[in-house]
Amino acid sequence: MNKALELFKKYHDLITYVFFGGVTTVVNTVVFALCDLVMNYQIANIIAWFASVLVAYITNKLWVFNSHYETFHEAFREFYMFFGLRVASLVLDQAIMTVGISLLGWNALLVKIIDQVVVIASNYLFSKYFIFKSKK
Repeated sequence: MNKALELFKKYHDLITYVFFGGVTTVVNTVVFALCDLVMNYQIANIIAWFASVLVAYITNKLWVFNSHYETFHEAFREFYMFFGLRVASLVLDQAIMTVGISLLGWNALLVKIIDQVVVIASNYLFSKYFIFKSKK
């Protein structure tokens, strides 16, 4: 049991990121699938992105990286960096969706799932090394 707790503590950021990344992926995919029924897939993807980024910011800040700041300036910088780098991942997201759906003719939901694997990996790296980096 101590070994399991030791491993959890050692890999806390990664384990909780994978868990909450899964939650965020479900939010993104469900919102996309629902919106895709009634609108263009690119608009549906942007709406899904907004919903999932909001969930991701809250979960990353509070539970994954345990980020707390004392000044408004520090908190605003973190918020700005998070959304700024997520815009970069939105560009990647839109590119993957466009290539997969419009150019290759693949199923939209299949492309969305493939897309989320790539986006989650890039977002983890952005979050860990640029946004919520440890103040230690």
